[in-house]
This record gives sequence, structure tokens and C-alpha cells, in this order.
Amino acid sequence: MDPLPPFYDDLAAFRAEAWRRLAEGAETGRSPFHLPALATVDPQGRPRLRTVVLREADGAAGTLRFHCDARSDKARAIEAGSGAALHVYDAGAKLQVRIEGTARLHRDDAVAEAAWTGSRAMSRVCYGIAPAPGTPLAEGGAYAMPDEDPERRIGRENFCAVVVRATRLDLLYLDRRGHRRAVFSRDGEGWQGGWVAP
Repeated sequence: MDPLPPFYDDLAAFRAEAWRRLAEGAETGRSPFHLPALATVDPQGRPRLRTVVLREADGAAGTLRFHCDARSDKARAIEAGSGAALHVYDAGAKLQVRIEGTARLHRDDAVAEAAWTGSRAMSRVCYGIAPAPGTPLAEGGAYAMPDEDPERRIGRENFCAVVVRATRLDLLYLDRRGHRRAVFSRDGEGWQGGWVAP
């Protein structure tokens, strides 16, 4: 039988493991934590769910960053004040992480510029697609995607970095010897947490 992980009965280690996995996911494309699902609420109160690419996770600050097109539904929802929730599950590790928080769009500031500059050319051209994301098309390929831009400007006007400031973490580890679930809430700049029934 596999040994239990060090965070099994240690709240602080459990939270640290979640942030470690998120940071690893931001760096490693093959990590299950690289592609969390993001939930927002549209102006009519309807939930919206989609996959995003995690670009940064900072456990000390309690923040996560991904990118989006300013013309997209998710950008409009965030701009309108929708909260954000992210979900990721690693079947191999039997670990689920759910995060709730506030989201902020960065378009014309240092955060956005650093994120844009750090993006690969093949990612940047996606923000130059015309027409805008979600626009009805007569057929599947009836949109234009620009060529890669060595000057790094095509699509920049549509690019947003989104930073989520986590306010709640819900962590679940599955094991036949007994699951472990913990919930943490931000208390100022720190965290308060406890075990809950799985």
C-alpha cells in the first residue's frame, strides 16, 4: 500500500501542497494543474465555465494569473464584477483544488505588458483573430488569424492579463483509508483553515 502523503493530517502542509502544485502547473504544460476550469457569472446571473491556461501561481500573495481576450465573454463578466472560481483535479494524485476569489483585468499596465512580453508568439497571435471571440460565423473557418508578428504588436490591444486574488481554498485528497478535505479563507493577508467532512 502506498504511503500517505506528508500533508495528509497537516493543514499547513495541505495548503502549501496546493500552491506548490498550482505553481508547478503554471510552469509545466503537461501538469494537470496547467489547465484549470474557470467559472464566472454573466450579467444575467448565468454561470459560465471554460478552461484557461494557468500562467502564474503565487502562494505567498495568494494570486493566480491567466490571459484572455478583452473582447471575450469572460473579460466582460470580470469587468462587470463577477467573482471567479477555478477548479482543477489531478486524477493521478487524487487531489482536487477549488479556488474562489476576486478577479481583475490588466490591459494597459505593467502586469499586462510583462505578461504580453513573456508570451510565446503562437499565443500572442490568438488575440489578433477577427472577428472577436464568440461572434457567429457562417461556417467554422470563417475567421482570420494573423501570421506570427516579430514586432509583438498584433493583437496587443485585445490582450488582458487576469489576476485572481484567492479568498477561499477548498482542498480534497482522496484515499481509500480516508479522504481529507480542508477549507481555508483569507484573513487579511493570512489564511485561516480547518478540516471539513469530505
